[in-house]
Amino acid sequence: MSKIDGVWQHCANSAIRRAARQLGQLYDDVIAPSGLKGTQFSLLSQIAFYGTNGTPLKPLAEALVMDLSALGHTLKPLTRDGLVELIPDDTDRRVRRARLTALGVRKQEEALALWREAQGRFDTVFGAERSAEMRSLLGFISSPDFAKAFRATKPKPGA
Repeated sequence: MSKIDGVWQHCANSAIRRAARQLGQLYDDVIAPSGLKGTQFSLLSQIAFYGTNGTPLKPLAEALVMDLSALGHTLKPLTRDGLVELIPDDTDRRVRRARLTALGVRKQEEALALWREAQGRFDTVFGAERSAEMRSLLGFISSPDFAKAFRATKPKPGA
């Protein structure tokens, strides 16, 4: 086994995690002047996607493939820094919605310009067509349909 060989050559999970760490570091470096990490930018952008009414936390967590407690942990610094606010839902006061504050909108827009640079650099190196194909494939892998099909392949006990 050479120094560049590793388990990622045989394991999809290891390969994806390894690539995600590398990309995360590269994008974080480009987005750093905004004061945000890539994960924070992604969360702000997902909240922005839902608009000014915000989104209930459960669908937000599902869109990010996170559980609610992990989402709450990730939201804490963003709420503390005044970028996101948690508000009660108009129809069900037990449901909290996340929405960007005015400061959050400005910060997301600032980071978006930096992200566009990172994405452009990625597309230049990897290829725009391959990039789009990869996002489509990873979108399927992160879908509930894939998770359901994967779990359905579990061998039955005693089989």
